[in-house]
Amino acid sequence: MHIHILGICGTFMGGLALIARAAGHKVTGCDAAVYPPMSTQLEEQGIELIEGYGAEQIDLQPDLFIVGNVVSRGNPLMEEILNRGLAYTSGPQWLGEQVLAQQHVLAVAGTHGKTTTSSMLTWILHYAGLEPNFLIGGIAENFGISAHFDSTKKYFVIEADEYDTAFFDKRSKFVHYRPRTAVLNNLEFDHADIFENLGAIQKQFHHLVRIVPHVGRVIYPAAETALQEVINMGCWSEQVSLGAGAETTHADNNAWNYRLIEPSGSHFQVLHKQQVIAEVKWSLIGTHNVQNALAAISAADHVGVDPALACEALQQFAGIKRRMELRDTINNVAVYDDFAHHPTAITTTLEGLRKQVGDARIIAVLEPRSNTMKLGTMSARLPTSLQLADVVFCYNETQGKHSITWDTDSVFADMQQPTHVHRDISQLVDAVATTAEPGDHILVMSNGGFGGFHDKLIAKLKQKYS
Repeated sequence: MHIHILGICGTFMGGLALIARAAGHKVTGCDAAVYPPMSTQLEEQGIELIEGYGAEQIDLQPDLFIVGNVVSRGNPLMEEILNRGLAYTSGPQWLGEQVLAQQHVLAVAGTHGKTTTSSMLTWILHYAGLEPNFLIGGIAENFGISAHFDSTKKYFVIEADEYDTAFFDKRSKFVHYRPRTAVLNNLEFDHADIFENLGAIQKQFHHLVRIVPHVGRVIYPAAETALQEVINMGCWSEQVSLGAGAETTHADNNAWNYRLIEPSGSHFQVLHKQQVIAEVKWSLIGTHNVQNALAAISAADHVGVDPALACEALQQFAGIKRRMELRDTINNVAVYDDFAHHPTAITTTLEGLRKQVGDARIIAVLEPRSNTMKLGTMSARLPTSLQLADVVFCYNETQGKHSITWDTDSVFADMQQPTHVHRDISQLVDAVATTAEPGDHILVMSNGGFGGFHDKLIAKLKQKYS
């Protein structure tokens, strides 16, 4: 079967393309904007990419069009598909029906940490010899790809996104995945473009919990009130709660928990039933990653992986591209790339970096690019989320679909630390490079390509110190 994917360069759809090809299908695709790392990954795998959504792509005559949720009515290719009555479906529905129905699905959901946790879980299962299939929203350094599929293997780890499925299916993607092991990492209000409030998101999470079978497992942090409320709506599966540190009290002595040995989270103990199972000493930082690790260990335990072996695997976990990824160090100026685009994620990322670098100067560079950020729904929380940075730069896109609808200057007007808003990427690059001094840590946060900012900044710093 020839499958043509609309919106192929998104993290989910790009991974889907790899799975479809591994399942024996011919795969092509198109997208409006093509940027690494997904474009690179697809090209390396021999998948043909077409720039734009021209109606002439109908002439490829695929057997099925798979439509990404970036596609809306008015898209010229989609309109032609509808006019001609051609076969189309959504990515999640195709995946659920054609692939996941035959697998033991381990789904990782939550507002934050989905990619990291699902990558940890995949690595643990791989380390244990289970050879899992997977589809995650980033490229795990241990694998070099975001997706893998072998129909002869039993387990499938998937990042379970609560965003809507397609313009013709407004259910969350994850209701198509049929998980037997479900990790609910956390839950906050997000995606203000499609959800009116937290309750609307909780309803979707309830729909996910409703389809986990009786023999399945639902894993969640006990301290997350929003998730406890979801569980209280009804849960028919085994429930496993995660603690928030051994120094905290918890009523459920069966909970997985941790004890920090290093405040940065780079070294910690894992506890189960209040007993130390093992220690993890790894390259990651931040208590949020420790909590992600607990969830991954518990999920792996559900399919028979010894927790001590899971901890051993995590010590060799190499992290995720664009998750506190050290892109380069120039004259002792470190440049990091991170996907953080929500105030909570910004806070936890900065907390982890601060604990790692101590009193060294942190320069935070933010592109508020997500739909929620563009709408300004959480703009008031940004100053607080950035308070651990010593200098702040913000990019204010003024044109195109990523333009910001709120007044950045006003939001950042009362910041205690030096804060600069720029509306031109070249000027932003120059300003950050000029500000940088040896010993600084530049943390660049965006969930998009950021106009190639990272590479431009690195080049400018090399020029500065040449």
